[in-house]
Order: sequence, then structure tokens, then C-alpha cells
Amino acid sequence: MRKPLLLSFLTLAVIAVAQSAPNPSRPASPVAPHPSSAAFAAMETINPERIRAHVRFLADDLLEGRGTGQRGGDVAAQYLATQFALYGLKPAGDNGTYLQKVPMVGITPSPDTTFSLLPGNGSPMVLKVLDDYVSYDQTQQPQSEIDAPIVFVGYGIHAPEYNWDDYKNTDVRGKVLLMMVNEPTSDDPKFFKGKALTYYGRWTYKYEEAARHGAVGVLLIHQTEMASYPWEVVRNSNSGEKSYLKLDGAPKLKAAAWIQFEVARKLANASGLNLEKIMSDAQTREFKPIVLSAKLQAHITSKIRPFESNNVIGMLPGSDAALKNEAVLYTAHYDHLGIRPDMPGDNIYNGANDNATGCGVLLEIARAFGQAAQKPRRSILFASVTAEEQGLLGSEYLGKHPPIPAGHIALDLNFDDLPPLGAPEEVQVSGAERTSFYRTVEATAKDFRLAIRPDAHPEAGHFYRSDHFSLARVGIPAFSINEGIKYKGHDEAWGLDQDREYNQKHYHQPSDEYRPDMDFTGDATMARFGFLLGWQAASLPRVVDWAKGDEFESARLKGAE
Repeated sequence: MRKPLLLSFLTLAVIAVAQSAPNPSRPASPVAPHPSSAAFAAMETINPERIRAHVRFLADDLLEGRGTGQRGGDVAAQYLATQFALYGLKPAGDNGTYLQKVPMVGITPSPDTTFSLLPGNGSPMVLKVLDDYVSYDQTQQPQSEIDAPIVFVGYGIHAPEYNWDDYKNTDVRGKVLLMMVNEPTSDDPKFFKGKALTYYGRWTYKYEEAARHGAVGVLLIHQTEMASYPWEVVRNSNSGEKSYLKLDGAPKLKAAAWIQFEVARKLANASGLNLEKIMSDAQTREFKPIVLSAKLQAHITSKIRPFESNNVIGMLPGSDAALKNEAVLYTAHYDHLGIRPDMPGDNIYNGANDNATGCGVLLEIARAFGQAAQKPRRSILFASVTAEEQGLLGSEYLGKHPPIPAGHIALDLNFDDLPPLGAPEEVQVSGAERTSFYRTVEATAKDFRLAIRPDAHPEAGHFYRSDHFSLARVGIPAFSINEGIKYKGHDEAWGLDQDREYNQKHYHQPSDEYRPDMDFTGDATMARFGFLLGWQAASLPRVVDWAKGDEFESARLKGAE
């Protein structure tokens, strides 16, 4: 935002009234005390050109795409730690450092892996990796064998609260499960939240649930309209080495796989089934698993590489003796997809938008807090996490091993993929409405003259696809802050075109690169907005809560014990 944002006491009083007004549809909201003039002065120092400088460096070819467990990712972590030190943040990682070691295992499928579908009648379907399927062995073993029947289990969801069970007590131990991504379609917000995707629709859940049922493999059927991204994204995200957290005892799959829709159609046809019909039948509660007259026969060999990556964590201690043991958390992932030596041409996945922008915003907020003349009452934590692109692994580890107990973290504000397109007239805070902090968010957005834009694609399940979700799973109220679609000087159609262009041509592609013509005005606006929200959360009389009945409420209550 180019105009100064120092507010008059009159405006602040209006905000306080707006925050305290009752709204029975949302959880009761604690009223945030007025931010001090020192807070506004610090916020006003946030500068888009400093964000640009961070993005330009982090997205440079020198960092080779910031791959997890790769040289470039380690360089990025050291850069972030150095900035935290320069800003006066205290180390909050392991052993008095800024780095929290995350034990991981890199898995690279070997060329001699074979993956074949064998119908009861007809010729074997020998699948070609990347073109027909992608698959990883989650057991972290160098070799696994599968010779197992295939069972179609619809969406692969067991959700008692929605009276939905695709498994119907079917014994799927030792079997391979064919299933759809996404979840049952509905306009009813009380049934899988209507059009908004829940965690039940995410591929990570489907793998986890199948493993809990004893399956040895999953074949996810890819459709662009159901997954919300094309096969190219699946292929690029599942080629080369893929990282996993070191095994923790939970059951894992020998084959966590995606297959192309046409492959699934041929498989169904060979079993005397119509794929579209059985997928349609799976839309109802009455659906029962279907055993196909086919099996998966696979010889899976993998290169196993144990390694450690790092989350980068710094802390600004709070000023209030009673509250400094609690904190507001800011997060942004620094990793991207790295470099692919086997690819011809440009093979560096620079990740400028995704997520050098979020790191630039995080660093600029950290600098503003660190240099503020007055410190907030609660402590402020900054965590730039690793391995988001590998399945939110760094934030998952952070959530399980936070620097202070999760019940003492008031709020997490996450930044991921903020398009540098100019001055925004909207902000997206999907998930904030599920917390007791939402009235403060609404009032602050109004002061910034930002309309709160509902999630443009709720069916894509964005809430479950970024690092705030890992913190939500351990009970911490969390959401991401991002620009909307409408920008100053442009109509909404222009913003939608930019979003479509990026997703189709640059998301998870080597072309997601820094360009000098990028306009970081909007990123700076989001940084200021997030700074002020964090300061207010740090001043609340009590930590933020989830709405009553929210899926994360029980974890919050458990953390408060």
C-alpha cells in the first residue's frame, strides 16, 4: 500500500466496536487492544523493494530450485537464518541455532521398477512411468514386491461424522485400492462442507486411510477437473527423488500411485466395468467396494537416501512478563522442486512465486518486528519450513515439535505463492472465518480498503494444501494470507486471466522465475496486513480459538490441557 496507514484514534475506536459486535454465526471474538503508534510506524517501514531483493536471490539459478535435501535448499536455509540474525531474532531451533533438523529419507524409484496391470482376461497393461503412472514406495525399503488384487473403493473415504464409509467393512488388507481424488459433490455446507474441499478429498488423506486399512497400494485416478491441476503437475511433483519424514511407526504403502484416467478406463473395461458408471455410483452412501477381475503386479526398487533438512526458526521475545511464553507464529516454506539433471533445456525449478515471494514477505515482516521501537506483548515466532512441496513435511515436523507448546501458540499466519502483480484491492484469508479472530481480520481488511474475497476455487481444497494446515492439525488456529483477484487499474477478468496463465504455464514449471518487471506492491501490502494482524493477536487477552464444532477444535482443547 503506497499511502501511509497511520490510523487516528477515532478509526481505532470504530474498529474496536466492529470487533465487539455480536455475530451468532461465528465464534465469540476477543477484542484486540489498539495497536500502538510504534506498531504502525514499524509496519510503515515494510518496503516492496526489499521483498524483491529476497525473491531475486532465492529464485536465482545459483540456488538450483531450493530442492529439499539438495545444495540449493541448504543455501536458502542459511540465507534465511542469516537474515533472522541480522534482524535481532533469537535462535529458536536446535541447540541454540536457528535450524531445526528434520530427519528425512529421500526415495528415488529405480529404472528397473516394473508396474503392470493384469486383467483376468486380456493382455497385461505394462505402464510407463511419468506417462501412464507415478508411484513411490512409502515403506522406505530398497525393494518391494506387489502381486495383489485391485478393489475400487470410490473416494476411499471413511467419515463417520457425515455417515459416509466407502470401505463398508470390506477386508482390503494386502490389496491395491483404485480410487478417485476429491470427495462426494454437494451444495450442502453441512455435508463435506458443500463445494469446499475438506481434507477427505486430498490425496494425502487417501493414502493414509488406505494404509490404516492394511492396503499395500493405492491407484489414484487423475482427472484435471477433480484434482484441480493437470497431469503435468502430478508428473513434475512425482519425478526424481521424493522426500518423506523418517518412519514413525504408522503404516505405509508399497505403492502410493497416480494413474492417468485413460489407464483407469482401460483397466475397468478389461474387468467388464464402465469406469464412468462406477464413478457415478460412488457418489452415494449406498456404494459398496467393487473387486475388479485384475491385479497389480509390480517389482519396485528404490534408491534410499537418509538425510536431514532444516526448518529455520527465529523468535522475537515478547515484552509482557505474563504473556511472553506464548507466541504468534508466521510461516512460509522456502523449498521448491530443485534441479532435474536428467531434463534437457531449462531444468531448474526456480520457484519465484512459489514460494520465494512468501519468504520475502516473511523476512520483511521479521525485519519490521525486529526493528520496532516497542515489542509486542506475546513473543513472535518466524519459521521458514522445508519440504512443503514434498507433502507439507517441514511444517508437519514443526507442528509435532514446536519450539513452544502448540497450546501456547496464539495463531499461525502463513504466506505461500503471493503473485507480484501490483496493488491488490482484495485479500484472501480462507479459514480465518473458522476462528475467533475473524472479526479482527474483517476490521483490519476494511481499514486497508481490501475486500475479503471468498476462495475462488473452494473445490480445490487450498486450505489443506499449504503449511498452515499442519499447524491446524495440532490445534493452532491457522490460515494463509494472499491477494485476491482484483487489482488496481484492472478488472476482475484480468486477475482471473493472470491466475489461469500462471497455473497452466508456470506453476511447478521451470518458468516460475524472477522477472525484473514483477511488481511487489501487493506483496508489501500483504506483509503490512499480516504484520498488523500478528501484532493484534499478540495483544489479545487470550489465545485464538477455533469455532465450536470445527474439525480442529478438539486438538486445540487437547493442547490447552
